[in-house]
Amino acid sequence: MRVTLADPSALIPGFEQTHREQSALYPYRPVEWQPVHTVYVPADRFDAGTTREWGEAALELFRRHLPEGDLAAILGTTPGVSLGAGGAVAGAVHGRVAAKLAREPVEDLRIDFEDGYGTRPGEEDGHASAAAKAIAAMHAAGTLPRRWGLRVKSFADGDPVRAVRTLDGFLTGVTERAGHLPEGFVITFPKVLMKDYLYQFADCLDALEEGLGLGRGTLRFEIQVEAPQTVLFLDAGLVTSLRGRLAAAHFGVFDYTASCALPPHEQRLDHPACDHARHVMQTVFAGTGVELSDGSLAASPASDGGRDVRDLWRRHAELVGHSLTHGFYQGWDMHPSHLVSRYAAVYAFHLSRYGEYAHRVRAWEERRDAGEGVMDEPATVKTMAAALRRADLALGTDPAERPV
Repeated sequence: MRVTLADPSALIPGFEQTHREQSALYPYRPVEWQPVHTVYVPADRFDAGTTREWGEAALELFRRHLPEGDLAAILGTTPGVSLGAGGAVAGAVHGRVAAKLAREPVEDLRIDFEDGYGTRPGEEDGHASAAAKAIAAMHAAGTLPRRWGLRVKSFADGDPVRAVRTLDGFLTGVTERAGHLPEGFVITFPKVLMKDYLYQFADCLDALEEGLGLGRGTLRFEIQVEAPQTVLFLDAGLVTSLRGRLAAAHFGVFDYTASCALPPHEQRLDHPACDHARHVMQTVFAGTGVELSDGSLAASPASDGGRDVRDLWRRHAELVGHSLTHGFYQGWDMHPSHLVSRYAAVYAFHLSRYGEYAHRVRAWEERRDAGEGVMDEPATVKTMAAALRRADLALGTDPAERPV
């Protein structure tokens, strides 16, 4: 073979540095567990029994209003869901939802000191202390969700000291009572209208870690994307410039649609303006390890009657399905009834194509035709394998077991 260039590497002297930067910014990460939701509870309404009470309320609604035969009616319009011939998927979903509500109704808990809490001069310190006491009690009892934390007030409100004071009081209370900071803690940082707020908040976390004797990088936070100007300054460089503190990006549907001047009846998660913002979030953070979460449905059943509850479940399931088909595997739940439609939609989404994906991945690994005219590309197979792993984690199944 004739070789023209004696030393091709001389033409690309900066390659090694560039490749190191690529590896730092976009390291390979296998699919890991991510909660399917975040439950937000106002701080003044939170205590050590809150998650148990949410689970009991959700399970009671589920048993009263959702027999297995009605599940198809609830999920019939959910994007990305196929219940299969004879309702096989529906049956599997129904049993799993019942078991989940009884075993682990809340995967991710956020105690809210922002919009859901309001401005309460003279009360917030006390509520932060009470919340810390409740968290320590839950940790001792083994009832603390796998992911948990609080949402502080926004720096954009003009009073960053209030946000930091609440966080300081809460963390001090938890660590003093529990003896350490339990695993799974994360902070929600809302309404980030200026990029510098992120660095200012990160500096506060540095100081808190030092004061509390926590390891460097222990305190991580999720940014809430709630305004068009926030979308404009998002970039992958935030992951390194914030020194690994950025854990997730959560979309705030109602503040965002209000900022876009959408009329009230169009302030909904599946509006095209929201799709645009979420797609930017995906583009910016793809491959960085920053988790993505969608927003919420700000509605609860109009009554405890079957029709009102099922109408709520149907709409919520549609929105959850919309998020899932767009690659957002987490969202916010604001009412116990949402737990039913959340788990039903998530389980149905993953189970709908589990068997198909497993068959195609096995066919690829065994170098044989998957049949039905399918010609899978390596990227597609990799994505299907990731989808199976994500399904196993969400469903709580052993990868060796095939749910359908």
